Amino acid sequence: MKLIKQVNAIRESYKSDMIKKDHCSCKIPQAKEIEKIIELTRELIFPGYFSDKHLSEVPSVLHTSRVLKKLHKLLKTQIKYSLLYLADAEKSKQLAQKSCTLCVDFINHIPDVRKFAYKDALAHFNGDPAAFNLDQVIISYPGLYAITIYRIAHCLDKIGVQVIPRMMSEYAHKVTGIDINPKAIIGESFFIDHGTGVVIGETAIIGDNVKIYQGVTLGALSLRKGQLLKGTKRHPTIENDVTIYANASILGGDTIIGENSVIGSNVFITKSIDKNTVVINKENELLLRENKTNGSL
Repeated sequence: MKLIKQVNAIRESYKSDMIKKDHCSCKIPQAKEIEKIIELTRELIFPGYFSDKHLSEVPSVLHTSRVLKKLHKLLKTQIKYSLLYLADAEKSKQLAQKSCTLCVDFINHIPDVRKFAYKDALAHFNGDPAAFNLDQVIISYPGLYAITIYRIAHCLDKIGVQVIPRMMSEYAHKVTGIDINPKAIIGESFFIDHGTGVVIGETAIIGDNVKIYQGVTLGALSLRKGQLLKGTKRHPTIENDVTIYANASILGGDTIIGENSVIGSNVFITKSIDKNTVVINKENELLLRENKTNGSL
């Protein structure tokens, strides 16, 4: 079956409903390659956990070198694609050199990323009584996985790599249900418990030793102005040692949650909260009656 009629119909739709690329004369970063970059970097961050070989806490020089060379090759190419995508007018040779420089710059930051990731892992283990040991946290907890990808993406964003950090954060979002913008600023020992439905916006600032539960939104008050809001602080600031329970929504760029505060489940906050404050909804009255309806209300 040649499907000639169908091919022609689809091609005609390309003309009538054209989705025009902003930069159509070059390659763009590839999602599958970005996923490989994440996993190679994670192998360097947590050595011995994501390899098919038995490795000690300090792998051999040969193993580390092998992983790093794979990472360098893949990342350099994808950074070059991102540079070409955003700057068609520049010469390819210049961009190849720039991509190599940015790639090496990221690799130089991996020890710093590891420090953050290790403290995040400890925060998950120490904060969750259901955790069997640290190994279990590292290999299976979606919160830590999403945060580790955020740490990688945030580092790339800080050194000037574009496009790729957001692709990484959206991959984490797809896999874990946790949406962390790579431009958000997050301190040490960050713990996301359960995690599904967590949203952390682009201009959010989170301090050290913060713990949040599933469904928490650190968002903007309104996006009706769209692109006109670019560059403004739209998301809240969460200070050190704050706990935010499930399904709480904290909105607005001027909203600050003071240190050592506890935000209860299902609250909706658009104004700042002083430090050392507990915020909870007034308890609703429960109505109890005999069930005579075979399961219906």
